[in-house]
Amino acid sequence: MNNLPHKPYGIPEPAYSGPKRSLILAGGGMRVAYQAGVIRALIESGLCFTHADGTSGGTINLAMLLSGLSPIQMCDRWRTLNVKDFVSFVPPEQYLKAWNLLAMGDADGIIDHVFPHLGIDVEKINAAVGIQGTFNVCNFNHKTNEVIPHDRIDLDLLVAGISLPIFMPPVKKGNYLYTDSVWIKDANLMEAVRRGAEELWVVWCIGNSSEYQTGIFHQYVQMIELSANGALFEECDRINEINQRILQGETVYGHTKPIKLHLIKPAYPLPLDPDYYLGNIDGATLIDMGYADAKQYLQTMSLEGLPFQPDITQMQDNLPGMTFIERMAGGFVLDETDPIKGAAQGKADNSLLSIQLTINIHDLKRFLSDANFTASVTGCISFPAFGENIPIKSSVFNLFASTNNSQYKYIVYELAFEHASQDYYLVGNKELHDDLGFDMWKDITTVYICLYQGTDRQSPIIGSGILTLDVGDIGKLVSGLQITNVKSLTEKATLLAEFGRFFWGNIWETYQSSLRSDNFRF
Repeated sequence: MNNLPHKPYGIPEPAYSGPKRSLILAGGGMRVAYQAGVIRALIESGLCFTHADGTSGGTINLAMLLSGLSPIQMCDRWRTLNVKDFVSFVPPEQYLKAWNLLAMGDADGIIDHVFPHLGIDVEKINAAVGIQGTFNVCNFNHKTNEVIPHDRIDLDLLVAGISLPIFMPPVKKGNYLYTDSVWIKDANLMEAVRRGAEELWVVWCIGNSSEYQTGIFHQYVQMIELSANGALFEECDRINEINQRILQGETVYGHTKPIKLHLIKPAYPLPLDPDYYLGNIDGATLIDMGYADAKQYLQTMSLEGLPFQPDITQMQDNLPGMTFIERMAGGFVLDETDPIKGAAQGKADNSLLSIQLTINIHDLKRFLSDANFTASVTGCISFPAFGENIPIKSSVFNLFASTNNSQYKYIVYELAFEHASQDYYLVGNKELHDDLGFDMWKDITTVYICLYQGTDRQSPIIGSGILTLDVGDIGKLVSGLQITNVKSLTEKATLLAEFGRFFWGNIWETYQSSLRSDNFRF
């Protein structure tokens, strides 16, 4: 039976004596797939939580966690979700009365498809033990945020928690109407404080940059950003006052030591829901971004946490850039240091390794002019001996790396990941050199890889092989290449042409003798 008590992942063991932590999952629409990657990284790193709180889109991941899914299962379900199931249209005749339309859609797709696919089970949520779970909804009648403990949540209130006005109708419960709480509160820090949390771990997906967007939809989103960030900063002010009182010797909500804050967010605002819906970004990329951002934060964080001040959610402005997805696979084996031998043995043994990378150049003009400015790379690695979709926690991508020999250039991939608590470092090189014969195509689609057991190239090599891009992979790469954060088609075309000149200019420089029609050698 689903209502048997169960312990969700990430709760403390009985002998645990460390700080009480709260996992606070803020909103962010469908983009909260990002949070699944963060949750995997946090729990994988040994963090445990006595309380978890969700608001708006964050309630989805809270519901998944309290339904008993492991972080890996959460990521897998987000990866395979048909994001279009989020949208369920009302009968066509209602759109003819737009001036009297209750909402642009209804909750049928979420109830019938999204929640079941994501493994959300209300009875299991109610039966979770070992953790306090709280869901935030807006009581429209009272214009207040209401906190619903996990043992009292039901399907109606789960739907209400993500019922954003205009897009979904309010949910009626008794004499009250309930909606998404994002306009009032997007992260309930004070609920965590009242429940005794000593460390607040916030996962933030709402944008906060200085760029002022035009257009009705973007300005609607900006109003949410203003409201969500503003409410968070007010809570920060309140906790600052509480911490000051504690430092003066008071006990506040049972706290005798100042409360600490940790907040994980993307460096740049995440693409909006329409981009996700239209396939300009996918759940897998969002998950991998969340995982990498969380790992980066854990590696560099101060034990004292972050100050409770407004710049905690500040993000860099999106500049005209480029993004594309690169998929590669090929023969690979452990216990071999020569990529050619590793590839041959891997093919013979059907031992294959594959990687999928999302390469995001946030400032394309600078990337083309500054050799030290690198792209952001997220992605995952699949290898039967280790597992599927292992997220990359940090990376280096260098396009046309120079060498001491001017006749050679490299496209370099360096990918750090973990498996079974062990660090690994995968290094791949596309070797660009004009050998005898027309070998350009082979060079730009072939990656020689070595796997190091450790955190860098100085570690011992424990495996090797060769990955390639086939025709289908190349087609997907080219068709998926996007110029981002540009509205003008003319500017998009100009940037694409600049990148083309940069890429093919380097190719011409390397293979010019073969590319001259009178010198083709096959």
